[in-house]
Amino acid sequence: MKKIALAFFAALFFLQAISQQRPHYTQYILNNFIINPAVAGIENYWDVKISHRHQWVGIDGAPVTTYLTVHGPLKRSDYEHETATTVHAVGDNPRGKAYWQDYTAPDPHQGVGLTVLNDRTGPLNRFSAAGTYAYHLPITPKTSLSAGVSVGVQQMSLDAGKLDFGTTNIDPAVAGSGYLNRMKPDISAGLWMYSANYFVGLAAQQIVPIGLTFSSDSVKTQGGKLIPHLFLSAGYRLFLTDDITLLPSVLVKYVSPAPVSFDVNAKLQYQDLVWAGASYRYQDGFAAMVGINISSSINVGYSYDLTTSKLNTVSKGTHEILVGFLLNNRYGDWCPKNLW
Repeated sequence: MKKIALAFFAALFFLQAISQQRPHYTQYILNNFIINPAVAGIENYWDVKISHRHQWVGIDGAPVTTYLTVHGPLKRSDYEHETATTVHAVGDNPRGKAYWQDYTAPDPHQGVGLTVLNDRTGPLNRFSAAGTYAYHLPITPKTSLSAGVSVGVQQMSLDAGKLDFGTTNIDPAVAGSGYLNRMKPDISAGLWMYSANYFVGLAAQQIVPIGLTFSSDSVKTQGGKLIPHLFLSAGYRLFLTDDITLLPSVLVKYVSPAPVSFDVNAKLQYQDLVWAGASYRYQDGFAAMVGINISSSINVGYSYDLTTSKLNTVSKGTHEILVGFLLNNRYGDWCPKNLW
């Protein structure tokens, strides 16, 4: 009976955590590539992001997510040229309204990328690695459309030794089962339309539904399934002054059979130097974000989430830190041109 109960609860834990099959992110607005593969190669340099997220601090077994992303163009383009943004001088904003009035879509080009991610929730751990290819095509003088696909593998692990049902009379065979591992393909695809002042993206992660069963002599689970996650995102940039911009954005997520969920965000940025933002996740919580572009090569962002659910009585919030590196940034821009 203990083995049956263990199998039942292990399967229930996995199936009911549908929204956590793929990790949550708060600072995805700084790294849309983590959600949409069509973003790969959008800038004329290599963009490296490292992030660590500890969700619901204070709750044992709460999600902890760490990732590394790298993406850039297959071939450097000469469509950019040295501008006032190369030297970050004190004074007028080098990327004020006048700069963006002269924005032109980048030439057709290819982008590639890599994502390495580890996400742990209680006894479940997901490690994945995927390569990405994207193609960017101007569709008007100021607007581009890109399409991308990511293909990789993911290892799903269940640590049977961490399944605790509040009793000390656990079958020794079950307690000593250790890690049960399964390797599965991981495929994502997306579209991304962008211009000087807006973006719209559509992405599908884990697009091929795949059954997932953990089985050993002591533990057997059945009925698990990796299911598709759909994301629709959009944002628009507004100039409040020549130095201050406001970027309202929204992310809508659908994971069947869960109801549609969405985030509403606002990012306020002063020139290319510092920014602050806020986010609301429907029926889940609020988040505050701050960041700084230390130089044309390094930027840092931090966010703190506060849940509005009953978890708030035991959770100390969620912390997420993101560090970015702009490699081979030939013209020394302090801020991205096509993804902001």
